[in-house]
Amino acid sequence: MEKLAGTEIRILNPNIERGKIRFAIFDFDGTVSLLREGWQNIMAPMMVEMICGDHDPSEPICQEVERRVRDYIDESTGIQTILQMEKLVEMVREFGLVPEDKVLDAWGYKQIYNDRLMQPVRERLSQLERGEKTVEDFTVRGAIDTLRALRERGVTLYAASGTDRDDVVNEAKALGVDSYFDGGIFGALRSYQEYNKEKVIRQILNEHNLSGPELVIFGDGPVEIRLARQYGAIGVGVASDEKRGEGWNDEKVARLTKAGADILIPDFKERKALLDYLFAES
Repeated sequence: MEKLAGTEIRILNPNIERGKIRFAIFDFDGTVSLLREGWQNIMAPMMVEMICGDHDPSEPICQEVERRVRDYIDESTGIQTILQMEKLVEMVREFGLVPEDKVLDAWGYKQIYNDRLMQPVRERLSQLERGEKTVEDFTVRGAIDTLRALRERGVTLYAASGTDRDDVVNEAKALGVDSYFDGGIFGALRSYQEYNKEKVIRQILNEHNLSGPELVIFGDGPVEIRLARQYGAIGVGVASDEKRGEGWNDEKVARLTKAGADILIPDFKERKALLDYLFAES
C-alpha cells in the first residue's frame, strides 16, 4: 500500500490502467448520501429480534445470533435489502427459536425493517425542508463536487443502490444530486432478476462496448468493489466515517481492502488529486 503524495488517498493497486475513464457508477447510501446513516444499527437489532423471538437477548444462543448477524451485515453491505431479508428467513429457520407459524417471508421482514429505518430518514428529510440542516450535513464531504467535476470531464454517471428505486430517486432529488446521474438512477425493484448491481455493470459495459478501465465504481460496500474487480473496472472504496461524513472508518477500510479495492479514500475532500490520478494527469 502506498499513499498518493501529499494526500490520505491509499493506492492499493498501482497497476490499474489510468486515463481511460468514460463512465462511473456510484453506490448511493454511504458513498454519496448520509440520509440512511446508521442503517446497520437498525437492521442488526431487528434481525436479532426476529431470530430470537421471545428468548432473552442475554442467552448464549442469542449472543451467537448477534455475532452471526453482524458478520453477515458486514459482508453483505451493498446488496439489495430483500436479499438480506431472504437470508434472515434462512437464519430464523436455522436457529429454530421462533415457531414456524410466526416466521414471516422476506417481504414481511423487509416491511418491518423499512418502517423502522424510515423514521430517522423522514426526520432528516424534514430537517432539510425546514432549513435546520443543509445538504452538506447529509452527504459525504466533497461528494457533490466530485459528481460535478466528473460531469465536467464528460463522464457519464450512474447511481446504483440496494435501496428501493423510488426511495433512491426521491432522496437523490432531496439532496439535489439527481441531475448529475445522466446515465440513470438504479435501485431495487420487485425481484432480484429485474435489478441488481451486476446486471447494471454488465449492461453498461455491453451497451457502450467498454473495456474495464473505462469504468470506475465508487462504493463503501464490498459488493460493488468485488464486482469492479470481477469485471476489470477500477474500484474506489469510500471508507468514510458516516457519523462525521468524513475521515476514515477502520472497519470499512478492512472490509474494502479484503474485497479488492484498487484505491481507498476516506471522503472526497481530496477529489482534485484523486481525479488527476485516475485520469493520468499526475
